[in-house]
Amino acid sequence: MDGSRITKDRAKALRRSMSLPEVLLWKALKGGAVDRLHFRKPHPIGPYILDFYCDAAKLAVEVDGATHGTEDRPERDDRRDAWLAAQGIATLRLPASLVLRDVDAAVRTIVGHLQLGD
Repeated sequence: MDGSRITKDRAKALRRSMSLPEVLLWKALKGGAVDRLHFRKPHPIGPYILDFYCDAAKLAVEVDGATHGTEDRPERDDRRDAWLAAQGIATLRLPASLVLRDVDAAVRTIVGHLQLGD
């Protein structure tokens, strides 16, 4: 099986096992609820799987849990974000704690980022 097929299969599996913050954010993003933009949930791009992706805005939205600040995760995230930037895709990282505490604030953060990008 080639790398792209493995990534696509993994993305499909992740769609069925999203974390609670991801589920809450998806409920707020789906169906064009944010500025009528279409977001995809676990979406493969190259060797990576994005938590949420809006092709029209070229925006990846990542919900980062506590592990993203430990061990080599910050460096891995930086490499990933740089690769995405080279593809013309901006990355917005939201703490999972924000999404859990106030999903509306998380959505406002996304909208603010989108408005700054215009």
